[in-house]
Amino acid sequence: MVGERIERVCFTGHRVLSCDEREGLSRLLETMLRNLIVNYGTHTFIAGGAVGFDTMAAECVLRLKREYPKIRLELILPCPDQDKRWRSDERALYREILERADAHSYVTPYYYGGCMHERNRRMVDASELCLAYCRKGASGGTAYTVDYAQIKDVMVVNLAELIG
Repeated sequence: MVGERIERVCFTGHRVLSCDEREGLSRLLETMLRNLIVNYGTHTFIAGGAVGFDTMAAECVLRLKREYPKIRLELILPCPDQDKRWRSDERALYREILERADAHSYVTPYYYGGCMHERNRRMVDASELCLAYCRKGASGGTAYTVDYAQIKDVMVVNLAELIG
């Protein structure tokens, strides 16, 4: 990674984060994003709009936009109603992020069984780096996305390995 230009970064991570995880992860994430912006020329961050790590990452990018106004938050979303079964507070935060994002697109106009994986593939395909929070031994969408990034030769930095 040293000396390389990394213009576009996507995020993938778990939906459920403990309070302990959130505190340390939030600080590490902000440090990583600042480093990418300042030292690697990163200007576009891509999130999938899910609760948990995706939301944390999107909020961090939006906070950093005040300091670095040229960075962009793009959302690649599975479908327009992905939030229909979420709690009201999660839905409100999602809608706020959606309004403040620089761009958003949908994989499909309706939910179907593979739209989340398709969203994850599109995020990776549009990036040079995948910034992940994937616990050891995890399965599911986050592990799938990390595996896909590695197959596609997209660099992966797993923050779970840096936290310990």
